Amino acid sequence: MSKIIGNDLKKLPWEPKPEGCVMPVWRYTGNPIIGRCAIKRSNSVFNSAVVPFGDGFVGVFRYDSRSVSMDIFPGFSTDGIHWDIQDEPVCFLGDDPEITKQEYRYDPRVCLIDGKYYITWCNGYHGPTIGVGWTEDFKTFHQLENAFLPYNRNGVLFPRKIGGLYMMLSRPSDTGHTPFGDIFVSQSPDLKYWGCHRHVMSSFAGDRSAWQSTKIGAGPIPIETDEGWLLIYHGVITTCNGYVYRMGCALLDLEQPWKVLCRTRDYIMAPYEPYECMGDVPNVVFPCAALTDAETGRIAIYYGCADTVTGLAFTTADELLAYMRENPL
Repeated sequence: MSKIIGNDLKKLPWEPKPEGCVMPVWRYTGNPIIGRCAIKRSNSVFNSAVVPFGDGFVGVFRYDSRSVSMDIFPGFSTDGIHWDIQDEPVCFLGDDPEITKQEYRYDPRVCLIDGKYYITWCNGYHGPTIGVGWTEDFKTFHQLENAFLPYNRNGVLFPRKIGGLYMMLSRPSDTGHTPFGDIFVSQSPDLKYWGCHRHVMSSFAGDRSAWQSTKIGAGPIPIETDEGWLLIYHGVITTCNGYVYRMGCALLDLEQPWKVLCRTRDYIMAPYEPYECMGDVPNVVFPCAALTDAETGRIAIYYGCADTVTGLAFTTADELLAYMRENPL
């Protein structure tokens, strides 16, 4: 059995694998857990980040308004399923008004490192780039410099320093919907200056794994195991009906995470259910957060459904690693 390196989380939301389920990831029977009208003026709530906090959970949620503006909002929960999302967006404090001025913000991730909760998101600054901020209480938020030049998306921090450096996965992009994209990792001594960029993995051209042939992007914060970093990611194929987003997973080297030890050939989850196939952007499952329990190896995945609502799914580290190794790319 593989071992998750981290804390026990006895309050992890969980449902056992249904009898007869052949996939390594299964859905919560109460999905979607957050509807599109969860807060005032919301058109949709999706692609959001959740972490343990105090006696419960906290999240930073992507909210698209009925005027179709994109922003991020804090929310709190006692059980990780029922959420109270605030009606006012995150307000960042910062030293430079050039950086804190707001165009748009979306697809956040939250990562606990050395007692601080770091938030990364797709930040509008003359095009999409990766915004970085932090908080200790989810009441007062501080914004740092943008990590990269435009254009970039899917900025995902590792939950600890590696070789004394912070590391972040990202997917360089363009100004539009980005009909291409590979995952890279970048390194920083201080979360301000980023360099030593290394290629991690590419989208896959060809029918051997066509579900990830257009582009890929990092999902939740990588999960540390005794065998490597377990990365859940999204892959996209361009079909006659447009883009289709599915989930995959990979195992990265613990000390050199640009080295891929194993990668899934088959997807681990695809848009099957009506709430994943029908919405503002049809046929999308987009993972952004994962809660883990080190004692049991259980994983709860929060994912956006059709860019409209939020879903919850379950798996274990053993399920994902076995699935990868049965049919590797």
